Amino acid sequence: MIRALYSAAGGMLAQQIQLDVVANNLANVNTTGFKKSRAEFADLFYQALYPRATGARIEVGAGVRPVATTRIFTGGPLNPTGQPLDLAIEGDGFFMVEDGDGNRFYTRSGSFRVDAEGNIVNAEGYKLLDDGGNPLDSVPENTVSLSVSADGTVYAYVDGDTDPKELGQVGLARFPNPSGLLAMGGSLLKETDASGQPTEGTPGSEGLGRVLSGFLEGSNVEVATEMVNLIVAQRAYELNAKAIQAADEAIGLANNLRRG
Repeated sequence: MIRALYSAAGGMLAQQIQLDVVANNLANVNTTGFKKSRAEFADLFYQALYPRATGARIEVGAGVRPVATTRIFTGGPLNPTGQPLDLAIEGDGFFMVEDGDGNRFYTRSGSFRVDAEGNIVNAEGYKLLDDGGNPLDSVPENTVSLSVSADGTVYAYVDGDTDPKELGQVGLARFPNPSGLLAMGGSLLKETDASGQPTEGTPGSEGLGRVLSGFLEGSNVEVATEMVNLIVAQRAYELNAKAIQAADEAIGLANNLRRG
């Protein structure tokens, strides 16, 4: 019965983690480029019992433990915005951005803008990189409009010029194991040993998706599925709590036994 107390307590902890993961998914249902996570669990070691009456081997588990949270990289809905620097990836790949210290990050959030210095940056102010891993050329002054083609080429239409100026080609990266990327917040991901080294290229090449200008990729969180997961986790938490209560009552009965 002591074993039951610890097993049920571990089950409550596991379901608490499940609730945390589901809550985070639901909280980011409207976050651009967000990818939902899934909690994964494994059973603990088993103890072999050999009752004298039968001599049969009986295996009794010690509960459950959380082993990982896996990020699911299925595509989200493509929402039209009409803004040329709102970019979505149709297919595999990540945008590459770089902070002021030269640290590189990867993201599916394609909400970009032009800063005061003419650089194309994300909401954090990190520069968008081209297919060579360098920041795109600055947007010239007196630029009337911008456009981005499906292969990631960025064009600036400058007032007084008949031909657009090419600012470079947006680069994309893909990983052998994208679930191994480290989430840094701000819709940014970082390379790790688990993710493997990225393959970089231009949109539409080397298995990379193409770029859609004027669209943003929405979150891939399915509210109905997450609500079902929430209910299941809540009920499992309650059942584990009842198992602790039942084990406690059984221990109490055993402690109160007296010889007649």
